[in-house]
Amino acid sequence: MAVRYGFQKVGEVEVFYREAGPSDAPVILLLHGFPTASHMFRDLIPLLADRYRLIAPDLPGFGQTKTPPRGTFDFTFERLTDVVEGFTEALSIDRYTLYVFDYGAPVGLRLATRHPEQVSAIISQNGNAYLEGFSDEWAPWQAYWREPSDANREACRASLAPETIRDWQYGTGADPSLLSPDGYELDIAYMARPGAEEIQLDLILDYRSNVALYPAFQTYFRNHRPPLLAVWGRHDPAFLPAGAMAYRRDLPEAEIHLLDAGHFALETHAEEIATLIRQFLVRVAGPTA
Repeated sequence: MAVRYGFQKVGEVEVFYREAGPSDAPVILLLHGFPTASHMFRDLIPLLADRYRLIAPDLPGFGQTKTPPRGTFDFTFERLTDVVEGFTEALSIDRYTLYVFDYGAPVGLRLATRHPEQVSAIISQNGNAYLEGFSDEWAPWQAYWREPSDANREACRASLAPETIRDWQYGTGADPSLLSPDGYELDIAYMARPGAEEIQLDLILDYRSNVALYPAFQTYFRNHRPPLLAVWGRHDPAFLPAGAMAYRRDLPEAEIHLLDAGHFALETHAEEIATLIRQFLVRVAGPTA
């Protein structure tokens, strides 16, 4: 089934998105992470579009989404959530499964706490909602959260370097024979655009606001009991498998799969993840889902 591409105006932001599947099918809202964009779902979308309507926007500051300049637009996770909320309203999406990855997790979980009645299920692929998910590799970011000095900001810039994106974020734990260069080369190109690094450093600082909301996210889990599937690259150097297992603290029925993959598990395991999603959604919503 063909993938369609377009822009949706949300206030002063033009949200780029890709979409596939029947217009009347159950919706899966796909929220990407750092440092990528909706192209991370390019292999997954065709595998599910026969039965589901898949919609994947580029978050503000990423990919092809167009925003006002830094300084006139606040690059915070709360503002990113405002835009995604407006995007779902503009497309009349009022019921959906959330697929969240990396940065997409705090955006999606903010959205879920605002509109719990709209979320039918959650799929978390290496998306933290618990402190157990953090590895020691977060130390420079955590130092910046504690003391937002110029020196600590500069220490985080290494996270944005081409070799970090290619070798650490994509390469760690991934079978190199299965890892296409398409994803990381596009992410490297996006990061090289004028002003992109400063936007990302702003978001790195604001990531501390996500951690502060973890108790609220966990309360949402306990109060609303969304069916949850965690599909996790077990070799992720930043988001540990313990972060996947922690979901069972508040959602004892959570289904958890640790894959022989790295952080960008879709780059090497899209077919396996698609199969797990199909099985999960049929179990939680019935054979017509």
